[in-house]
Amino acid sequence: MANATGGRTAHIISHSHWDREWYLPYEKHHVLLIQLVDTLMDTLERDEEYRSFYLDGQTIILEDYLQVRPDRRERLEHWIREGRIHIGPWYILQDAFLTSSEANLRNLQIGHRDAARYGTIAKVGYFPDTFGNIGQAPQILKQAGIDNAVFGRGVKPTGFNNTVADSAYESSFSELVWEGADGSRVLGILFANWYSNGNEVPTDEAEAKDYWNRKLAEAGKYASTGQLLFMNGCDHQPIQTDLSEAIRLARKLNPETEFVHSNFADYLASVRNSLNIDHTELSVVKGELRSQRTDGWSTLVNTASARVYLKQMNQRGQTLLEKVAEPLAAFAHLLGKSSYPHHLMTYAWKTLMQNHPHDSICGCSVDEVHREMVTRFDKSRHVAETIVDGSKLAIASEVDTNVFSRFGKDALPLVVFNTTGWKRSGTVEVELDAQRIYFREGFGHEEMVRRMEAVDVTGRTLVDADGVAVPCEMEDKGLQFGYDLPNDKFRQPYWARRVKLVFEAAGVPALGLNAYGWVREAQTTALPQAAHSSLVTGARTLENDYLAIEIADNGSLAVTDKTNGRTFRDLLVYEDTGDIGNEYMYKQPIGEQPLTTAGLTAEINVVEQTAHRASIEIVHRWAVPASADELFEREKREAVYFPERKAQRVKETVPLTIRTVVSLERSGRGVGVRATFDNQAKDHRVRVLFPTDLVTAVHRADAIFEVPVRDNEPSVEWGNPSNAQHQQAFADVSDGKQGLTIANKGLNEYEVLRDGRNTIAVTLLRAVAELGDWGVFPTPEAQCLGESTVELMIIPHQGDGAANGAFARAYQFQVPWTAVQTGVHGGTIAPRHSFMAWGGEGIAFSSATIAAETGDLMLRWYNMRPEAAELHARLADGTSGAAVYKSDVLERAGDHLSQLDGQSVSIAAKLGPCEIYTVGVRK
Repeated sequence: MANATGGRTAHIISHSHWDREWYLPYEKHHVLLIQLVDTLMDTLERDEEYRSFYLDGQTIILEDYLQVRPDRRERLEHWIREGRIHIGPWYILQDAFLTSSEANLRNLQIGHRDAARYGTIAKVGYFPDTFGNIGQAPQILKQAGIDNAVFGRGVKPTGFNNTVADSAYESSFSELVWEGADGSRVLGILFANWYSNGNEVPTDEAEAKDYWNRKLAEAGKYASTGQLLFMNGCDHQPIQTDLSEAIRLARKLNPETEFVHSNFADYLASVRNSLNIDHTELSVVKGELRSQRTDGWSTLVNTASARVYLKQMNQRGQTLLEKVAEPLAAFAHLLGKSSYPHHLMTYAWKTLMQNHPHDSICGCSVDEVHREMVTRFDKSRHVAETIVDGSKLAIASEVDTNVFSRFGKDALPLVVFNTTGWKRSGTVEVELDAQRIYFREGFGHEEMVRRMEAVDVTGRTLVDADGVAVPCEMEDKGLQFGYDLPNDKFRQPYWARRVKLVFEAAGVPALGLNAYGWVREAQTTALPQAAHSSLVTGARTLENDYLAIEIADNGSLAVTDKTNGRTFRDLLVYEDTGDIGNEYMYKQPIGEQPLTTAGLTAEINVVEQTAHRASIEIVHRWAVPASADELFEREKREAVYFPERKAQRVKETVPLTIRTVVSLERSGRGVGVRATFDNQAKDHRVRVLFPTDLVTAVHRADAIFEVPVRDNEPSVEWGNPSNAQHQQAFADVSDGKQGLTIANKGLNEYEVLRDGRNTIAVTLLRAVAELGDWGVFPTPEAQCLGESTVELMIIPHQGDGAANGAFARAYQFQVPWTAVQTGVHGGTIAPRHSFMAWGGEGIAFSSATIAAETGDLMLRWYNMRPEAAELHARLADGTSGAAVYKSDVLERAGDHLSQLDGQSVSIAAKLGPCEIYTVGVRK
C-alpha cells in the first residue's frame, strides 16, 4: 500500500547471504567469499555513491576473510569504522531451534564482542533464513538492546526455491509487531518478497523500467508504509559493482519515488517514523513463528531429523560446554584454584558454533560439509573435556577428604559432581587407580608390571562421607598405562592397577558435589537391607518405589506411576515408513501403511541386576523394505517437487534388528531407554511411539528458554499429513492431572499423532538421498547407513511437569555425571557441598559462567511458565561483601539485588511470565 502522505522511498540494502557451506563444501564457498570481500572493498574505494554493505549479520565472515587475507585487516577495519560495512550482531546465523538456549546466547555475546573490536555493532535482529523463529527471540533481542527482528520465514508461506505465495496471513503487512513469550515486543520486518527482491538492478533503461514497475508493485503490495525495502543480494551473490549507476537510472525513470542506497538502521528509523505519522495499525504476531498457517509442505521442519548423528553430537558438545565445563571452571575460579579459561572457552564455542548455521546443523548440505562437521564437533569436545579435567581436579583438591583417613592410609577418595540446577540421584561410573608406579621411580619394565598385577583390589567397599556403605559394583580393569602432563616438567608415564566402580550417587546437591571413599571394609556402617533389594521383580518386570514396568510379548512397555496408579500402555513400539522426500522435508509414499513392531514377538532378557540399577534387553528382529523403487530415482533426477512424487518402496526387504535396553534406577523417576540398530535400508524413517491416552488438545515441548504450548491439531490451511515439530530436551502431553514426558539426547524431532491416543512419536532415523531445495544434489551419506544408538527417558508425572520436577529430570537426563579421583587431604570445601542453593517453582536453572569483560560470576534462570514466579538463591559461604545485580543476555550490570545473609549472599527476585533472568555477582 502507498504511504498515506503520498511519499515513497525505495531503500536498497546491499548484502550477500553467506551460507559458509551448503551445496558446496566450506572451502569452495570460502574462496568465493575472499573474492566477494576483495571486490566489495575495491568498490567502496572506487565509488563513493556505493554507500554501504551489510555483511549478513555474522562476524565469522571477518575471521574467514582474514584467515586468507591477514594483510588486509587494516583496510577492512577502515571501511567498518567508516560505516560503509555493517557487521554483527551474531557470530554465525544459527538455526535457533536446533541449537540450545545458551548456544543462542553465546552466539549473540561473541558476535557482539567481535564486532565491538571494530568499533561498531549493527543492532539488527537478523534472521534472514532461519528455519522457523523461536518464541523467545523478542525477549532476547530486547535484553540485548535490539528493538527489531528482520526475518524471512515463519509467518508467510515460503516454498520450493524460496518462492512466495498469497494466503491468509498472520500479519496484514510485511511490517508487524512480534511479541515474545514474556510480552516483549519488537518491530518485525518480514522479507515478504524474500531477501533477494532488489537483486541485480538493471542499468539498461528498458529492463529497468519493467524491473521497477514490477518490484515497486510487489513491495507495495505488502508494505504498511511508503518505506519499501529492496534487498540487493542473495545466497553467495557477488557484489553489484554498477549499483550506483542502476540507482541513478531508477531515479530518472521513477521521479515520484526516492531511491536511496540504504542500511538497516536508516530503513528501520524511516519505517518507525512513517508508522507514527500514519498511525498504521500493525498486526501483533505472538510467540513462535513456525509457518503453522501454511499447507505444511515447506516448513523445513524435518531438517530436525536429517542426519540425526549430527544432532546427537551437537547435543553432547553443547551440553558438555554449558552444563559441565562452564560451571566447573567458574567454581574452580571462585575458589582461586585456576583462572577462568575465557580464551579456550571462546575457542571451543566458536568451533562448535561453526556447525550451527542453518544449512550445517540442519543436515541439509552436501556430504563433504557434514564430514567436516564431525571433525569440528570432536575438536570442540576435546577442548571442553580438557577444561573439565583441569577444573574437576582443581575443585577436588579443595574438598576436605580427611574424613576417610579413619579407614586407613590406603583409602581412595573420589568426588562426584552434579552440575545441573537440581538435586540429583543416579548411577555413576568412575575409574580409579588403586595404585600407580611411575617410570621415574627407576624400576624395570617387568618389575613395574609385576607389582601392579600383584595389587589386591578385593576386600574394599565404597562409603560416603558419613561412613555409610554404598552398594557398588567393581570391575577390575587390570593393568593400565597412563601419564600425567605436569605444568612444570616433562610428561610422567606410569603403570596403574585400575578398577571401575558403578554405584548410585544419592542426593548430590544442585551445583554441588559429594565425596566418597573406596576403603577397606572395616568400620563401615551398613545400609538398610531395602537398599540392596532387587529391582527385578520378574522375568519381564522392573520396579522401584516410584515406577513399575511390565514388558509385553511384542516388547512394548506398560509403565505405572505408583504415586497415582496411572498406567501408560503400549509404550516403545517402533514404526517404519518410506521417505521419498529430501534432507529438508519428509514425504511418505502415497497410500503406504506404516510398519510397526506391534505384531512382532521380541526376545526379552534381564541383562543387569544390581542394587542400584536393573536392565532388560528387548530384541526386535525386523525386516523393512530395502529402498524406494526405480521411479524414485527418476523423480530425483528430474527434481520433481517432493509433495508430487509418486514413488513407492520395493518389496525386497533387509534386516533391521533393534536392541533396546530398558533400565530402572533405584531412585529413578524415569525409565531409561537405549536402542541400537544397524540401518541397511534406504529411503525410510524410523520412529518410536509412546501413546499417552490423555485427553487434551495441546501439548508442550522444550524450546529455547521456554516450554511453549502447541496445538495437537494443525491449522485449517495445513495439508501435509505429517505435523512434525522441533524439540530440545523433551516433549510432554498432560491433561492437568497426569502427564507423560519423553526426554531425549539429540533427537530433535517429534510429533503428537492424531491417532485418538495423543501418541508422542520421536524420530530416531531419517534416511534420504538428496539435498533438495533448488536443484539436484545427491547426498548418499544422508541415508545414514550403519549402526546408530539413541537414548530416551520415559517420565510419567502428575500433570504440571514444570512444577512437579518432570521437566527438571528431563533436563538432567541430558547432562552427564562428572567424577574424579583425589587424595586424602584437608580442604576448604565440605565433602558434601553446594556452590549455590536456590528454589522457585516452575523455574529452570540455565547456566553459571564467568563474564569475559568483568570477571563477574553470571547466573541465569528462566521461568518455564506464563505466570510470575518467585526465585530465591543463596550463594555458598564466603561470598559476603559481593555485589549482586540484575543483568541481561549480554551480561551487562543492572540494578543491585543482593542482601547479606551471614557469611553469604542471598537473592530474592520475582520473575515475570517466561522471563529470562540473569544475575551477576561481583566480589
